[in-house]
Amino acid sequence: MIIRDIKKCNYFKALDKTTICELLHPKNENGGLEIDYSIAHAILNVGESSLIHKLKNSVEVYYILEGKGIMHINDEEEEVRPGQVIYIPPDSKQYIENVGNKELKFLCIVYPMWNEEDEELIK
Repeated sequence: MIIRDIKKCNYFKALDKTTICELLHPKNENGGLEIDYSIAHAILNVGESSLIHKLKNSVEVYYILEGKGIMHINDEEEEVRPGQVIYIPPDSKQYIENVGNKELKFLCIVYPMWNEEDEELIK
């Protein structure tokens, strides 16, 4: 049985400047996790936004847990709030900004699983 607790997760700054922890990623489980996707917990502080980036080959899904944000995908933008799911197609220019008065917290599900070579910052 594999169970992860967000309260015991090791957080770090990702390439896009969100603070994340990898909850489930097959590369971290020594073969014990038979999934082709990864799940991370992400946090953006008040007034912060992720850097503009794309995942070249992977689909990404955000599930908003807490806070209020604006999601930007290519030329579209939309306010997002808890309980909403956002689909981000592969090779899409994207970023999310925290426009609320508390931390913006969300899950990031990536298929196929996230890998460093797939992510690219956009200038």
